[in-house]
Amino acid sequence: MTLYSRITGTGSYLPPRRVSNDELAQELAGRGVETSNEWIVERTGIHARHFAAEGVTSSDLALEACRHALEAAGRSAAEVDLIIVATSTPDMVFPSSAAILQHKLGIAGCPAFDVQAVCSGFVYALTVADAMVRTGSAKCALVVGAEVFSRILDFNDRTTCVLFGDGAGAVVLEASDTPGILASDLHADGAHVGILCVPGHVSGGEVLGTPLLHMDGQAVFKLAVRVLEEAARATLAKAGKTEADIDWLIPHQANIRIMQGTAKKLKLAPEKLVVTVHEHGNTSAASIPLALDAAVRGGQVRTGDTVMLEGVGGGFTWGAVLLNL
Repeated sequence: MTLYSRITGTGSYLPPRRVSNDELAQELAGRGVETSNEWIVERTGIHARHFAAEGVTSSDLALEACRHALEAAGRSAAEVDLIIVATSTPDMVFPSSAAILQHKLGIAGCPAFDVQAVCSGFVYALTVADAMVRTGSAKCALVVGAEVFSRILDFNDRTTCVLFGDGAGAVVLEASDTPGILASDLHADGAHVGILCVPGHVSGGEVLGTPLLHMDGQAVFKLAVRVLEEAARATLAKAGKTEADIDWLIPHQANIRIMQGTAKKLKLAPEKLVVTVHEHGNTSAASIPLALDAAVRGGQVRTGDTVMLEGVGGGFTWGAVLLNL
């Protein structure tokens, strides 16, 4: 029998503190940085984001998202035999946030590891989990995107600090005799490392370089729209599908203009685009599973729908996954 993998449950979690554009603008004004709700909305579509409290880690957010996903799937943590966490803001240098999450879930023994592909991380992690399920290495996987990007933002740079937020999203991916994950397409090009990065690292007990996010917004925008379309079309071709088969497009929630531009290139009606960036901001690897869970729980995306997930992030990395829910 041919093995496939299917998403059987989704979950998400946002830190309680919601920061509106007006509130953020007031905080930045205290630093001598000028911005406004209108300026942020016009350029990004973002109205608010959530920031984690001091001491709250990516694995803490992931734990809550996983609990919701397991409940939706009707599974217990004891049934999980694989954990993959996509994050660029791990709890510590090592061990992985996945291993820490495993302990917080009260289980042990199954493989648990992190994937670092920045905003494309969830697409990468889902592809890896799908491959492991298809080969029989796992039967019930937790695939998670979790970030506390507020910890690496330069709040003196209004072009970047207004974009990002914290949160986590998770799915339960299970072995199935019917196709769920239909196809995927992953890429990276390290030549573009400088346009989106956090160029700092720990050495000898000190931070060398800059441990805060740096982004060339115009360069990222130009590259993102092109590669997202290419990845989506490549994924459709692998699955033997066309744009007309897509019921929902759930892209990385980075910027409403990038998202709308990608949907237009794929000839998708605006109402087929799942949008949460206005309330979540850019939550990096968490953004796709957060949006997926919001769409499922909101009654937009339903069982049987064909969904295109796609992400692009620092590295430069990009990719897409086509699935039947």
